[in-house]
Amino acid sequence: MKQILIINGPNLNLLGTRQPQIYGEITFDEVLADLRNKFPNTKIDFLQSNQEGEIIDALQQSSHDGIVLNAGGYTHTSVAIRDAIGAIEVPVVEVHISNISARESFRHESLLSPVCHGVIFGFGVKGYELAMCYFVS
Repeated sequence: MKQILIINGPNLNLLGTRQPQIYGEITFDEVLADLRNKFPNTKIDFLQSNQEGEIIDALQQSSHDGIVLNAGGYTHTSVAIRDAIGAIEVPVVEVHISNISARESFRHESLLSPVCHGVIFGFGVKGYELAMCYFVS
């Protein structure tokens, strides 16, 4: 059985209520339940943290087959998370709910993308499912 870790960064605990015109109205609990239903032969662990260090610890301590990471605002600012991804063997797929290229200019650059196996953005919460497909197919 494959084991995948999903890590959500800052403010993603507000999914479903925060700027629904950008992020939608579904909560991450609903997203996670749907993923577990669609991938019954995969163990899906989940961490949401508003703390950069907790995200780094989770990356470094992971022994999963893959990591789906939505680092939120840390995507554009965290050299430390980038370094952690670059230092581990576990493949990471970067996911964003919104189309970061169509938003404010400061969101156009991801510090994480160059060290990730792939990047999915702009497909809403469906991006998590697409990332899961990468790891389980």
